Parts: sequence; C-alpha cells; structure tokens
Amino acid sequence: MKLFGYWRSSATYRVRIALALKELDYDHAPVNLLEGEQKSEAHLARNPLGLVPALETDDGAVLTQSLAIIEYLEEQFPQPSLLPADAAARAAARAMALTLASEAQPLMNLRIQQYLKNEGGFDADNMTAWLNRWPGSAMAAVEKQVEKYGGKFCVGDAPSIADCCLVPQFYAAARFGIDVSDFSKLNEINTRCLEHPAFKKAHPDNQPDAVKG
Repeated sequence: MKLFGYWRSSATYRVRIALALKELDYDHAPVNLLEGEQKSEAHLARNPLGLVPALETDDGAVLTQSLAIIEYLEEQFPQPSLLPADAAARAAARAMALTLASEAQPLMNLRIQQYLKNEGGFDADNMTAWLNRWPGSAMAAVEKQVEKYGGKFCVGDAPSIADCCLVPQFYAAARFGIDVSDFSKLNEINTRCLEHPAFKKAHPDNQPDAVKG
C-alpha cells in the first residue's frame, strides 16, 4: 500500500494511526500542501477534491476520505478491530469519529483559514474566535459522548476509530489556539493515546516529510 499525505494533515494522521494500530506496512508518499502539490495534475487524478490523504491499495485501487479509508482497512484487516463488538458502541465510535472529522476539523483546515483571512477579512482574533466557536463546540460534544461511552479510550478500553480522530484533533487544536482546558475526559484519553506505540509511530513529528524546528 502507498499513503499519499502530508505530515501535519489531520486526516492523514488519522489514517497513519489506523495503519499503525493494525501493524500494516505501507509506502509513504508526501504531498506538500504548503507548496500546492495537492493541486497537481497527478494528485487531482487520485483525488479530484485536491485533498489528502489518498491510499493506493495493493491491487491498485485509490481510496480517498480518511474515514472511508479506515473503514476499508477495518474490512480488509479486521484484527485488531477499530470498532467495538457491541452494535451501539460501534455506532457511538463512528459518531464521535464523524463529529471530529466532519464538524470540527474541516472548519479549521488550510483552505478554510486561507479563505477567511484573504477573502473574509478575518484577523488573528476573529480566527481564534471562529476556531473556538465551531471546532471547539464539536469537541465539547464529543466530551459529552465520552462521558457516556468512554473507558480508557473514547469507547471502552481499546483504541477505536474515534481515537484515530481524537488525537489529530488535539494536535491541531494546540497549533491553532483552541481552548481544550474544559475537556477533562478527552485530555485524559489524548494523553493515554500519546503513550501508545502506534500513536507515537503515527505522530507528525515522526514522519519522513516532517519539517523540524
């Protein structure tokens, strides 16, 4: 398999975590978002949206959208599972993942921030308020869900698809000044995840294309 992505991309980070949890080998193919490589003809052929990640499978299929890729990995390589055994818990894990991946992260990604700054006239204070209002409120909703379903991780006592999304969201929140101080459960789980070998392996700082310093 080959993973096309960017070291600091939250969506790529999610997929790296899933691959590491399942102990799957893959080739790393960097796409530099800051240099606009996602808009190249070659990458648009992989993903017409010009986003990362894209996963090329061993049989030549090219998959996009991080949660769809993680579900593919779950179906093709079911152990260890990233979904709980109980149906309601599985739905809860998917709901948390979707909240983070759909209601939080997209509103803070590069193209949105560039639009708000360059066309919306947002200054630094406006941007911080935006990020805390929208991604921050989505994270607050997940905090409530974790109070019901959580254990050592977001759902129960094993990492799931929800944790694959939580850790990149915390990483991005730290970068962009989102206040996470009220999220006691999520902070606890994020800290635990960061000590897990798979999450360490997937961390942005440990990627071949990471910019140091």
